[in-house]
Amino acid sequence: MSVASTDSRPLRVLIVGCGNIAGGFDQGRTAGYFPYTHAGAYTRDGRFDLVACVEPDDKRRSEFMAVWGVPAGFRSIEEALGSGNQFDVISICSPTDCHAHDLETALRLKPRLIFCEKPLTTSVAETQRLVAECARLNIRLAVNYTRRWDAEVSTLQADMHAGRWGQLRSVVGYYNKGIANNGSHMVDLLHLLVGPMDIVNVGKPIDDFFANDPTLPVWLEGPQGVPVQLACGHAKDYAIFELQLVFSQGTLTMEEGGLFWRERRAVDSETFKGYRTLDAGVRRAGQYPGAMLKAVDNIYRAIKQGEPLASTGESALAAQCVCEQIKQNARQDL
Repeated sequence: MSVASTDSRPLRVLIVGCGNIAGGFDQGRTAGYFPYTHAGAYTRDGRFDLVACVEPDDKRRSEFMAVWGVPAGFRSIEEALGSGNQFDVISICSPTDCHAHDLETALRLKPRLIFCEKPLTTSVAETQRLVAECARLNIRLAVNYTRRWDAEVSTLQADMHAGRWGQLRSVVGYYNKGIANNGSHMVDLLHLLVGPMDIVNVGKPIDDFFANDPTLPVWLEGPQGVPVQLACGHAKDYAIFELQLVFSQGTLTMEEGGLFWRERRAVDSETFKGYRTLDAGVRRAGQYPGAMLKAVDNIYRAIKQGEPLASTGESALAAQCVCEQIKQNARQDL
């Protein structure tokens, strides 16, 4: 049983990698915005202290330190390890190929929690090993599958469990930019909302961004045989991450990654007597912009009060296993 901490001092944070998700997306934005980055969320929350960063590019590191008021900067995580500094939280925002090495080294720094970008590593075996090692060392591991902290998704999950939309009939997700990169976000979201899924069929790969991470059309099957389709866009056209859920009482669509939601309810047709149809519906703003703030709040409470993490190494591993199996199925069909 976890014991709540009475220590009110800010949690000391090390950010590894100083690119867009570390802080770049929030640079130059006006006051009052919802932060989309690690640095932005930690700073806005106020219960964290950004004490150091790691970035091999000297110019990028200096700019990051200046923008976010970070007092110490290192070219490598090994330099941070040798500095003698202690950190409560380490955010891994480096490129995916660097995650395994950075996670391995971060464990030697003995933080209380690691917050890592997705996917955790480039291989299931490596992810399994590091998730197990975090558990062995009693270091909490959060993974940035951001929609697990989206209040709109949490409400939908509760509504589905309560049957407020009726029975789930089918699901279609739209994504691009790689099955492991953006596709794992979709699979993780589907695990949360639909549950475990079996792979029925995998289509031909689309090489639209990463050399070793194709975008793949997939047919899956959820509990009670619910059909789930992953349909593809092309990353060179535009970004797409949307989800449509068809229920017995209407449809609900997540648009623009969760920035908006569209609801349509089943009603009696005014044109064809005896038939039911969907109404014109409503499109409303979602709560995705607040997800990163909820993530760092969850991280703070996990450390200070023992609160469960919404997104863990185990849930991330489950999504990665499905994505890897999808890629293997695609290779077998070539």
